[in-house]
Amino acid sequence: MTGNMSVQHLERCGRPEDPFDHARARAGAARRAAARPAIRMMQRLLRSIVRTVFPGGSGRDPSHRSKVHSPLQQDLCWYRERPLSFLARHVMRRPLAHGVILAAVLGAVICSVSTQYGVKLLVDTLSAAPGQSRGPWLAFAVLVFFVASDNLLWRVAGWVASSTFVHVTGDVRSELFRHLTGHAPGYFQDRLPGVLTSRVTATSNAVFQIENMMVWNVLPPLAATLGSIAFLAVVDVTMAVTLITIAVVIIVFMLRFAAAGRPLHHDFASKAAVVDGEMVDVIGNMALVKAFGGIRREHSRFDTTVAREMRARHRSLIYLEKLRLTHAIIVVVMMLALLAWAIMLWQSGRATAGDVVLVCTLGLSVLSATRDLAVALVDVTQHMARLSEALGTLLSPHEFGDHPEAATLVPNGARITFEDIAFRYPDGKQVFTGFNLDIRPGERIGLVGPSGGGKSTLVALLQHFYRVQGGRILIDGQDIARATEESLRSAIAIVPQDTALLNRSLLENIRYGRPDATDEEVWQAAIAARCRPFIENLPLGLDTMVGDRGVKLSGGQRQRIAIARAFLKNAPLLILDEATSALDSDSEEAIREALERLMAGRTVISIAHRLSTLRNFDRIVVLKGGRVVEDGKPEALMRSQGVYYDLVSRELGRLTERVAA
Repeated sequence: MTGNMSVQHLERCGRPEDPFDHARARAGAARRAAARPAIRMMQRLLRSIVRTVFPGGSGRDPSHRSKVHSPLQQDLCWYRERPLSFLARHVMRRPLAHGVILAAVLGAVICSVSTQYGVKLLVDTLSAAPGQSRGPWLAFAVLVFFVASDNLLWRVAGWVASSTFVHVTGDVRSELFRHLTGHAPGYFQDRLPGVLTSRVTATSNAVFQIENMMVWNVLPPLAATLGSIAFLAVVDVTMAVTLITIAVVIIVFMLRFAAAGRPLHHDFASKAAVVDGEMVDVIGNMALVKAFGGIRREHSRFDTTVAREMRARHRSLIYLEKLRLTHAIIVVVMMLALLAWAIMLWQSGRATAGDVVLVCTLGLSVLSATRDLAVALVDVTQHMARLSEALGTLLSPHEFGDHPEAATLVPNGARITFEDIAFRYPDGKQVFTGFNLDIRPGERIGLVGPSGGGKSTLVALLQHFYRVQGGRILIDGQDIARATEESLRSAIAIVPQDTALLNRSLLENIRYGRPDATDEEVWQAAIAARCRPFIENLPLGLDTMVGDRGVKLSGGQRQRIAIARAFLKNAPLLILDEATSALDSDSEEAIREALERLMAGRTVISIAHRLSTLRNFDRIVVLKGGRVVEDGKPEALMRSQGVYYDLVSRELGRLTERVAA
């Protein structure tokens, strides 16, 4: 079976019309009609590929549904078990750019396949009219056009993709970071920071790799297979149908084989994240490790963790090699059979020399494309496994968010009321039952008592880090559960015992209390917190970087920065958590004076183990076992000689012993 209308047109340019042209044209049309079922079969194959490689990716995007009170959380949590939909979400944010990439790649593949058909035209023209000049040169011109267009379109796709894919991965990182920061502090206490950062990086890398492979390694061989089979139908419909059947069988087999190895890829992704988490954990606590001589123990522990990851990776890679070996054997056998078939067609006069060349080039193209497609889809499956595993960790629902009817909290004196509070931690530990406490506006109260009494928990509940199971917490009569998180945070300043500093400059760390503060306002807050002496001794002053968690500063210096931050924030409610615990004796009195000015006109809650810091407070509340066992002025509690009296006596006894020693 030979001939094609385009071939005849080129040949007519150099010779008289062939009386069999019309018959050949009708035969070509019949062959193209016969090839349509094969094309439809490939379309069904595409849908099967998507379902096999990307399980759990179906379903409507939640953006089409009605929004709840936290759209960001609702949307992202919906994608937790739908990695393909998560990927599509980011692709559809840049539809024009991805459309250009898709069109350019498809155009380039069409030109590439057409180039092989152009070679057939050239061979047939040279064979049919060796003495003619125009026909071969026209075929050559067509060939040059396809080659040039092929290269141009690839460069267009590469140029657009280099920008688009980078922006997509940046969007993924930013979106996941925003989601992570919406979790309550308890979420981060249960997870290693290194594991979380590893998952964010793994997610963005997986999205980049999947997009990259789909554009450069999946779409081209898939389109080339369809185009090649369509052109092969011109030579022999039976050959085209046979080839497409073989291609479908190979791809389905490879995909099923790949799907069976998905647990291996999941296992490798999980163990790789554990390695990253272990490394970050040890590096972040290197002073502790060295202080206790734990270097060798950590080396041994890390080597064991890496060995587990290596075994998981080896199992994953060996599985892929088995897959590639199986496909290589199939391709060699099928290529030899296809070439033998083409030679038999030529010997029987049913194919031209150009047809044999076309069968060789397109047949090899199809079989190689199925190999490339299957291998690429296997690699995509690996990356989808990593993406799925990372999303499963990162997109867990937030513990709670703003109430649907949340309003802005408007402090007016900062009266605090704990009303019949019941609270237990997620692990089931009960802390408060029917707890009540009222703090008047501008009152300074100290929370004291044995460890585990509920002091830190009470402060955490006031900041809405946890949701109470019963009762209400009111600030000036406003339920904090129905206030926006942002307005609640703006009403509270805190000076923690373990001062947290970002790895930024002193200026940025102090300004964190009020981002719109001027440099002069920051400097005045630093002076008020008695930071001036040590800041002026630093080479870069306020521009000095503090290191990871403020490691370049002493404990007392870090705490003074926290006090300066609270000065700058100027919130009506102040929480002090052992605010002077890390200060040396020479500076403690100066800091106390600064704190006196800071506390003026504010409602203050102070957690204190050094009871001497509470001598000027209005009230002392003694907590024990989640209950208020004593409440009153310091002098009155001392006279009653109860729990507070015992605590003060023990502290004085320890002080006397140290002085005597």
